[in-house]
Amino acid sequence: MVHKSLIGAGTLVLLSVIVVSAAAGMRAGLPLGPVGHATEATYLGYYDGHKDTFVVTDTSNRPQAKAMGINYSAELAAVKNAPRQFFIEGTAAQGQLSVFGSEPGESDYNPLWEEIGVTWKAGVKPVLLVRDDQIDKLAKEGKLTEHDLHIVLNAPITRVAH
Repeated sequence: MVHKSLIGAGTLVLLSVIVVSAAAGMRAGLPLGPVGHATEATYLGYYDGHKDTFVVTDTSNRPQAKAMGINYSAELAAVKNAPRQFFIEGTAAQGQLSVFGSEPGESDYNPLWEEIGVTWKAGVKPVLLVRDDQIDKLAKEGKLTEHDLHIVLNAPITRVAH
């Protein structure tokens, strides 16, 4: 009889450990509350020749926040060394989108982006820009200019399309 109660106690301890472990595993995720589905504006941008989907939630520029209907965050302006997101200003090739300097899965991916303005030089026929290194090469060749807009944008990429 003593032997059976020890087995019963051991089984109880083992089950307790399993239950506590399972509960701890459930708590590994954030307790965010119930899941809901909302409609958010999504955008497309190029990275290495393919289109990624992203959302825009916050910016360090008050007028941009107001114009886009997104959150203004002065604290974002303090972010340094964020990857670049290029925005073509003025004349552009048909179908031009913004161009990312990184994406999820890359070692330097960050959902915060340093906005870089890109302008084609006079007399240069714009081509479709789809890679950050393509933009850098054309700037080096004197065909376009890049300039830091001094704006940090919170724009997480939500879908990578290869």
